[in-house]
Amino acid sequence: MSAYDAIARLYDPWSASVIEDISFYVDEALEAGGPVVELGVGTGRIAIPTAMAGIDVIGVDSSAEMLAVCAERAREAGIGARLDLRLGDLLNPPVDERVSLVTCPFRAYLHLRDDEERLAALRAARELLRPAGRLVFDVFTPSRADIEETHGRWIEREPGIDERADWDLEEQTLTLSVRGPAGSSTMTLWWLEPERWHSLLAEAGFDVIACYGWFDRRPFAGGEDSVWIAARK
Repeated sequence: MSAYDAIARLYDPWSASVIEDISFYVDEALEAGGPVVELGVGTGRIAIPTAMAGIDVIGVDSSAEMLAVCAERAREAGIGARLDLRLGDLLNPPVDERVSLVTCPFRAYLHLRDDEERLAALRAARELLRPAGRLVFDVFTPSRADIEETHGRWIEREPGIDERADWDLEEQTLTLSVRGPAGSSTMTLWWLEPERWHSLLAEAGFDVIACYGWFDRRPFAGGEDSVWIAARK
């Protein structure tokens, strides 16, 4: 059972203000052409706009409840036929097709616990790609200011929806809790420094094409967020 099952109906209002990455991933999909594979598709926050732009999406997620919400939203948007939703995880995505683009938006790779899992997930994504196909994902490394501002406090993230961050600097983990009228859940995220992501990508068989500091494609120059584009060797 996924930690997201309990908040599948809460997820969209919880993430309602997160829109800055949508056009970035849609543009990547349009450049690659379909179908694209989206790992951690969730409720379709990225996949549905991508499908509405005319690109077929194979969406993989470990939460059956999140996939159910995604399917409902896709039908409501009239693009259900463009989404092929599959229950599975980052380590063994149930995809036999080979595509030009695999994406893993909204920091989903931070659910991986250690380098063994990270390498397995990156290699699994690589196996889905055609030669020179691209993997695109984003992750974060928290700033000291963000940790000090949020640690151990319940904060109203959206109206009626509270979020709490408990940080462990030694283990480099974030225990993230969310609660609202439609459910509650707690999950753990593991973060890395960008230099380590670069090394893991190389070890997994990728060439790093770009590392951006934000979705406007500014070059990474330090900071919390990093957005990666890597090509299969």
